[in-house]
Amino acid sequence: MADNEANDSDQNVLKKHAVFFDRNNDGVIYPWETFQGFRAIGSGILLSTIAAVYINVSLSRKTRPGKRYPNLLFPINIVNITMGKHGSDSGVYDSHGRFVPSKIEEIFQKYARTNPEALTADELDEFLKGNREPKDYGGWIAGLTEWKTLYYLAKDKNGLLEKDTIKTVYDGSLFEKMAAETAKKKHK
Repeated sequence: MADNEANDSDQNVLKKHAVFFDRNNDGVIYPWETFQGFRAIGSGILLSTIAAVYINVSLSRKTRPGKRYPNLLFPINIVNITMGKHGSDSGVYDSHGRFVPSKIEEIFQKYARTNPEALTADELDEFLKGNREPKDYGGWIAGLTEWKTLYYLAKDKNGLLEKDTIKTVYDGSLFEKMAAETAKKKHK
């Protein structure tokens, strides 16, 4: 398999990423579930609220093809999550939602100059600017929002966003880890 190809064994990686937020496991993510998921990983009420509104409003219509009218509850259908991909994205998920490991390596080879295994805030900004497609304003906003939220939630104590952390957000395991850590802190 070439380095730039997706792993067939990772066919459902994008779905696994989204499933964390399906709190009742019915295949549909509603804004209140997105909110609960963000709270579970330790986000504050404001960020969780903004994320729930932004994510569900952005993805609901895209993941509900053939529906003539928008659903004002803004559900996201996980089965169609690949339809929610936007322009100016990292390419770490291919069009089928499979993980493309070479894309992460490409990001770090090009932008990680301070530490080859992590991105600083400035390096992340350079990556986001370098990844923009011309006049894809919606994609720019989506990419900026996703990556800045990830940086805010998952950077280490030195302000670095580690490559391994980025890999785990793409397969959804970061959310489970953060939720376990948050729950552990609450029980102390």
